[in-house]
Amino acid sequence: MLRLLSVVVLVWGVSAFDLLGQDMVDYINKQPNMTWTAGTNFAGQSIQDAVKLLGALKNPLLKAKRATMWHNIDLETIPDTFDSRTNWPDCPSIGDIRDQGECGSCWAFGAAEAISDRVCIHNNIKVNISANDLLSCCESCGFGCNGGFPPSAWDYWVETGLVTGGQHGSDSGCQPYTFRHCEHHVTGPYPGCTGEGPTPECQQQCREGYANSYKQDKHFGKTAYNIGSSAANIQTEIMKNGPVEAAFTVYNDFLLYKSGVYQHVTGGALGGHAIRVLGWGSDGGIGGTPYWLVANSWNPTWGDQGYFKILRGSNECGIEEECCAGKPKKPKHYNVA
Repeated sequence: MLRLLSVVVLVWGVSAFDLLGQDMVDYINKQPNMTWTAGTNFAGQSIQDAVKLLGALKNPLLKAKRATMWHNIDLETIPDTFDSRTNWPDCPSIGDIRDQGECGSCWAFGAAEAISDRVCIHNNIKVNISANDLLSCCESCGFGCNGGFPPSAWDYWVETGLVTGGQHGSDSGCQPYTFRHCEHHVTGPYPGCTGEGPTPECQQQCREGYANSYKQDKHFGKTAYNIGSSAANIQTEIMKNGPVEAAFTVYNDFLLYKSGVYQHVTGGALGGHAIRVLGWGSDGGIGGTPYWLVANSWNPTWGDQGYFKILRGSNECGIEEECCAGKPKKPKHYNVA
């Protein structure tokens, strides 16, 4: 995988270390008409540590071959605000913030999280789909902890299926996540992230003591598709079918996000990051700054309790052109363990 390990410095010619320090925070927060607040993250770490987490890769040829979902849009039916957590309150996965740990597996997490939500919404089965199974076994998805293609994750779900699995140490589902929780750019209750681990080996079996076999535990997708890039089309897809996976370009300033509606201010591009979009609104109410509500996979201590908001309607950092999703197949039989 080709990663950007150097940063384009766009302010004052400051050093790379300063780009993560209080000088950079102050510079961002003093800009006119700011819609978000920066704060000191990355305690004791470097930009290179963050780059290792940005594993969303683009494949234009793959995108061109896949079906694109365009809805018949009725603007009058799209509400000013929408939050999947409150719209589907009986689906606990929607409000779950996971942690990808020391691995560039955001592409797998964005997919596994949104698939979990959709299995609950459409099939009324409350599970966490295993990011570990997807990360370790999908060879066509890319390079494991070194990055992958989000659309391929959804295709794999249709073609091969995915087992269940919660967070590291949870004993939840067939195959919980391999990597422990660690602190991404903040000081918190978990150990600091220290680097990128190797991609786990594909293990086509469930943890010891789990009720289902690996084959029995599989959930399959019925369809997988790109989502047409207009904001109203993405909103309609979320309202009808649930949260979606999206990817966007991360710039240096995003690493310092604390609250508000993010839009790029300064700093160079670091790489692509996949996330889960679960709703929208306007900061300050009607007439305020429109945003997408997004769940990150850097644990609940990062950003706004693990979430962030990003400008909606202008393809900020490319987020509206890289959305994908799918619909689950109805299972013939399934034992929730």
